[in-house]
Amino acid sequence: MKRWKLFLPLAFFLAFCILLYVGLFLENKTELPSALLDDPVPAFSLPRLKYPDQMVTEEDLKGQVYLLNIWGSWCPVCKIEHPYLLRLQEQGVRIIGVNYKDERSAALAVLERDKDPYVFNIQDPDGKLGLDLGVYGSPETFLVDKAGVIRYKHVGVVDDRVWRDELQPRYEMLQQESVQ
Repeated sequence: MKRWKLFLPLAFFLAFCILLYVGLFLENKTELPSALLDDPVPAFSLPRLKYPDQMVTEEDLKGQVYLLNIWGSWCPVCKIEHPYLLRLQEQGVRIIGVNYKDERSAALAVLERDKDPYVFNIQDPDGKLGLDLGVYGSPETFLVDKAGVIRYKHVGVVDDRVWRDELQPRYEMLQQESVQ
């Protein structure tokens, strides 16, 4: 009976190792579920970044398929993503920006210096829209259909692999649905 107690720490250690393995290697860490998947973009009324006297609401975004990209001038990862968004824009992909918890002047300076891949930007200085969208940080990108319903969410940089494997097939499918 006493020998059994000697193996107890080893059993706990092995159980811990198995849990650690499952947590580190079997979960996809870039997939964070969105509670808003298949729900409309939340109601909001916020100013445009470049024209703060013009307000934008969720109703103004309906009618076309688009990517809703959450970004900030303070976000180093957004700087990595920015050139790829410019390439998508050149291919005709409609991208609407949400400038998240940022200073207006800093955001405008980035767009002036690095070019602007967005149809327009919504200024979200307090992060209220981001909070309503369930944003964890930046960058995050939502794929929204023409009715204003969120169909997909990607957390992290949109690059060639993400576009090709995750976003493009869904984007093109929604575009086809829009035509029919």
